[in-house]
Amino acid sequence: MRVYLQQAIEKADSFEDAYTAEVWLVDMSLRLAKYMEDEQERLHLLQTVHKEALRTGLQPELVLSVIHVESLFDRYAISSVGAQGLMQIMPFWRKEIGREDDNLTELETNIRYGTTILSYYLKIEKGNLSRALARYNGSLGKTWYPERVMVRWERFWTVR
Repeated sequence: MRVYLQQAIEKADSFEDAYTAEVWLVDMSLRLAKYMEDEQERLHLLQTVHKEALRTGLQPELVLSVIHVESLFDRYAISSVGAQGLMQIMPFWRKEIGREDDNLTELETNIRYGTTILSYYLKIEKGNLSRALARYNGSLGKTWYPERVMVRWERFWTVR
């Protein structure tokens, strides 16, 4: 674990310093361990989430909460309506914000799409997270999905 952690810290350019990176990565990795066994894959996911969340103005723990609800950290998840990957991205988004040949089960691509979409919905909803989350899920006007994400955020991913 120490070797993987050191490599992750060295590549973690979205943190203010190495100490902050190490504390966050260790904490989140321990929380994520029951969903992802492979340490290297966990740290790679966490680095990517942190980087893409900050790039789009989101909190990394919120993004982890969305992934928790959407796919339970299964990067190959496919929903009954065709949403794909960790953040359950619908294929039509490739035409809107990406390229036709983008692989939505590829970790970096999926998280980049998901954080971009959620950030866009937050702007549309003028910062109303509940409405943005409902839009993200396609359930605008309903509260069940935002409530699920918020519960995961509070119970599993809030940094204390």
